[in-house]
Amino acid sequence: MALPDELRAVVRDYLADRPDAPWQAFARDVGIAGLLVPEEHGGAGCGPAEMAAVGEELGRALSPHPFLQTAVMAVEALRASGAYDLLPALVGGATTATVVPPGEGTLRLESGLLTGVVPYVPAGELALVYVDGLLVAAVPARRRTYRTMDESRPLQELSFQDTPARRLGDGSSWPRVRDLGIAALAAEQVGGAQRCLEMAVEHAKRRRQFGRPIGSFQAIKHKLADLLLLVESARSAAGAAAADGVYAAIAGSYCTEAYLAAAGENIQVHGGIGITWEHPAHRYLKRATSDAQLFGPPQAHRARLAAHALG
Repeated sequence: MALPDELRAVVRDYLADRPDAPWQAFARDVGIAGLLVPEEHGGAGCGPAEMAAVGEELGRALSPHPFLQTAVMAVEALRASGAYDLLPALVGGATTATVVPPGEGTLRLESGLLTGVVPYVPAGELALVYVDGLLVAAVPARRRTYRTMDESRPLQELSFQDTPARRLGDGSSWPRVRDLGIAALAAEQVGGAQRCLEMAVEHAKRRRQFGRPIGSFQAIKHKLADLLLLVESARSAAGAAAADGVYAAIAGSYCTEAYLAAAGENIQVHGGIGITWEHPAHRYLKRATSDAQLFGPPQAHRARLAAHALG
C-alpha cells in the first residue's frame, strides 16, 4: 500500500474514534501538523500526495482542525522565508497559525509595528501577514471568533494595535502559498463531495417508493451517475493542483462547483429528510458554500485561467 493510502486510513480511523480531539492531540498522535515540514526540522517531509490524502479525509469528516491554514499555508510561508525556528511550535501542535493575504483588511506596517484589522481569516494564534510587500509574523492583540453559517471552519477577526511584527522576508512567496492552499482546499472539497455521493447512494438503496428502491428509478440513476463523474473529475483536478498556478486555478474552479453540486444533489435525493436539522446533509452544503468563497468564487479562478490562456 502506498504511503498516501496508509496515511488516509490512519486519519480516517482517528477522526472516527476521536472526532472531538483537539488539534494538539491530533498533531501529537498522527503527526499531521508537520506533514509538509522537512525531516531535518522535525516534520514528516511529505509532499502534495500525502497532503491531498489528509485533506480528503478532513473534508469527508467536516473536521474543524486548522490543517489548511496551519499545516499547509503557514508552513509553506515559513519554509519559503527560511524562518525555520518558528516551525517546531507548529509541528508539535502547540501553536496554530493563519496566513493573511496581501491587501486584506486595513493593515499598515510602520517601524516594525503592525496596526489595523483583518475582518475575516481562518482561525489561528500566530498571524503570518503579507503587508506592504513584506511577510511578517505577529500575535494579534485581539481575536474575535464569528458564529458563522459553517461552524466547521472557524473564522476570526484579527486586531493589531502597534503590535510588534517580526520581518520574515519579502512577499514574493504569496502566490505559491495561495496555490498550495487552493490545492489543499480542493482535496477537502473532494472528500466532502465523495461523502455526499456515498450518502446519496446509501439512501437510494434503502429508501423505497412504489415497492422498489428509489435507486432503481432512471432519474435517480442518472443523477448519481452524473455525481460520480463530477467527484472523480474533481479528484483528478485536485491531484494536480499543487503542480503550479494554472492547475490550482483549474481545481479552484472545478472542485468548488463539484462540491456544491454534490451537496445540493445529496439533499435532493434524500428528499424531506435531507433538509432537517438532524440529518448531516445540510452541514455539507454549508461547508461547500463557505469553501466557495475562501479563495474567491469559481469565477475568480476562471479569470486567472483566462489571463493565462489569452496572455
